[in-house]
Amino acid sequence: MKILLLTTLIIAIAMAFLCVKVILQKNGRFASQHIHDSEAMRERGIHCVMDQDREMRQERQRVSEFSHS
Repeated sequence: MKILLLTTLIIAIAMAFLCVKVILQKNGRFASQHIHDSEAMRERGIHCVMDQDREMRQERQRVSEFSHS
């Protein structure tokens, strides 16, 4: 029973720390965790998997069109 109570307390404290910015700031919200929303990642040329997949499919399509011509 003590372990359950201690675990619940630790989780509650962690959630409170995670929500400080959201609770205390006016119009506060969590920052986006998506790669395409990160300027630093864009500057490094890092894309999300969906963008990389789309680029590879377009490249393969161009190569196949070129080889069939």
